[in-house]
Amino acid sequence: MVSLDAPERASFEGKTFVFCCSGCHGKFEKDPPAYLSPTKPAPAPARAAGAAWTCPMHPEVRRDRAGDCPLCGMALEPVEPAAGAQPNPELADMSRRFWIGAALSAPLMALGMLPLGAVGRWLALALATPVVLWGGRPFFARAVASVANRHANMFTLIGLGVAVAYGYSLVAVLTGRSPLYFEPAAVIVTLVALGQLLELRARQRTGAAIRALLDLAPPRAVRVGPSGDQEIALADVRAGDRLRVRPGEKLPVDGKIVEGASAVDESMLTGEPIPVEKRAGDAVVGGTVNGSGALVMVAERVGGDTVLARIVKLVGEAQRSRAPIQQLADVVAGWFVPAVIAVAVIAAVVWAVAGAPPRLAHALVAGVSVLIIACPCALGLATPMSIMVATGKAATVGVLFRDAQALQTLQAVDTLLVDKTGTLTEGKPRLAWVTAAAGSDEAGVLRLAASLERSSEHPLAPAIVRGAEARGLALAQAGDVEALAGRGVRGRVDGRAVAVGNARLLSELGIDPATAEPLAFRKEAETVAFVVVDGTLAGAIAVADAVKPRAAEIVAALRADGLRVVMLTGDARATAEAVGRAVGVDEVIAEVLPADKAAAVARLQAAGNKVAMAGDGINDAPALARADVGIAMGTGTDVALESAGVTLLHGDLGGILRARRLSRATLANIKQNLFFAFFYNALGVPIAAGALVPLFGWQPSPELAAAAMAASSVSVIGNALRLRGART
Repeated sequence: MVSLDAPERASFEGKTFVFCCSGCHGKFEKDPPAYLSPTKPAPAPARAAGAAWTCPMHPEVRRDRAGDCPLCGMALEPVEPAAGAQPNPELADMSRRFWIGAALSAPLMALGMLPLGAVGRWLALALATPVVLWGGRPFFARAVASVANRHANMFTLIGLGVAVAYGYSLVAVLTGRSPLYFEPAAVIVTLVALGQLLELRARQRTGAAIRALLDLAPPRAVRVGPSGDQEIALADVRAGDRLRVRPGEKLPVDGKIVEGASAVDESMLTGEPIPVEKRAGDAVVGGTVNGSGALVMVAERVGGDTVLARIVKLVGEAQRSRAPIQQLADVVAGWFVPAVIAVAVIAAVVWAVAGAPPRLAHALVAGVSVLIIACPCALGLATPMSIMVATGKAATVGVLFRDAQALQTLQAVDTLLVDKTGTLTEGKPRLAWVTAAAGSDEAGVLRLAASLERSSEHPLAPAIVRGAEARGLALAQAGDVEALAGRGVRGRVDGRAVAVGNARLLSELGIDPATAEPLAFRKEAETVAFVVVDGTLAGAIAVADAVKPRAAEIVAALRADGLRVVMLTGDARATAEAVGRAVGVDEVIAEVLPADKAAAVARLQAAGNKVAMAGDGINDAPALARADVGIAMGTGTDVALESAGVTLLHGDLGGILRARRLSRATLANIKQNLFFAFFYNALGVPIAAGALVPLFGWQPSPELAAAAMAASSVSVIGNALRLRGART
């Protein structure tokens, strides 16, 4: 993945080149291509801020302005698209060139059916010249750039074919010779413009998912200040601003409510249609919709740091990423254009030497037809179009793919590891009970434990804190707090050494876990933590986390989909096995440290399994990163989201089924596109070269070759767009 945060510079023959990243640097270390122009060293932030345009097929190409890709000639797209329907200058320009070209080509085609006198020949020149020189100017510019950059592409073939046909015809008019090929030259330009027009419209449609996400955020916000309320642009909101949100309005950024209470519709994130009650102290997310109450919130995450902005960034990066299967098309394309030019030259020479009269005319038709019919645009579009459509479709159903590799790999996964808390269970544990050892009281044990857990990031900590607050206990400030991975937490409260954790922590503190068992009135699905004060066992606390309502149904569906489902949790074995029985998971790996989770993933991979890991906590991050595909619940922590290849916004395991179906459909769609492209060229090039002439006396005209070339691109685009209706 190209990163603009870490541009690299390197010197070649005394000149300094700026690369997007170390990967791009390594790729071109020995021979920097011409499109990486020499430049003076620039500060990294300036480089990052300026590189706002990229190519959907070659994401390593970054420019600070709109233009064409130096590798494939496609129009560059903004890295960060704007909200709403934005005008596309490239689309408007290509539409204008197509319609004017079509208006001039139609009478030119009519002329081609008539015997041309001197006036007709000059009229044909007059009609064809604006089509070729003005309408085809972008194609010639891209063809010249491809030669200058030493990277032949589809426009190399188009420019060469049209230039030969038009140049030959121009000389023929000036010298009084026949035949003329103005008609093929003009029609080819018009059909190529039509293909580009359809492609640009299709690419615009693939960006609809990102624009829909961007439109979730309101364009303006109301800032509360000393002099009253002031309406400002969303971009002017700063962290710490107090913002007023009226009933029915969208929340502008992520933050916390400081005044008021209301029900907030969070369905854009959670998928749940029922609004969530929010009051002072509760966190809210930008893009969600306020209900009937008036709220005042303080902005905490603004700009690119909001949840919505991060979602948009993930979708955009996934659309620009390259799937492993793309490597096949890249290898073929690298040899394809030079091979086609060679075939065109050979075909022209053969017809010029051994063809039927008029030999030169047949040679020209064969050479131009081969150049045009073999344009590799369909091959280049085969993978990127499918990836762009699929990742956009996934975002609309609450699935975010970090990159195309995760999208391709997920369909091949055969083993799914799932964390318990927040994945199979609600992730909203509640305090079940408290018991005290002799010499201690329950309120005192709970107060010390909650004071310590208030500084902990463990998923069960909030339940203990909420339980203490619900009982009216005044919590103290904890110091020297230390999280003990897979065991618990310890620190000092009111000058006393306090530790809260599992049996493993008791052993580390020199306490026999067997002596603690009488305190644990454990029910099957409850997690018990022991409280140690000044080295003495003081009591036990139980926390219960309800199983998600559809967990058993989804686990059964995952198994029916061919997945081996294994629970992987740091919780006590009794609790883990109870949850496993409730949801239908037979294999349970319990009481594991975060490092042990990653090791479990590695063991399964070493046994030949393709492993996906689903989790939502900090302790899941190593396993998420180690798995072939990491799947993070969108309700989880930032660390888990950053470590995963797939994010389920709704925090629902059912999203894995949706993602798997889309992954399979996408890979099948890419294979279909590649087949169309390869089969079309394998069939079209020999026919264009004249292979059917000895058998049937027929050879396709350049116009027919151009129509076939455009049809191949349209078929690939149309097939990719079918993914928008894929069943998920």
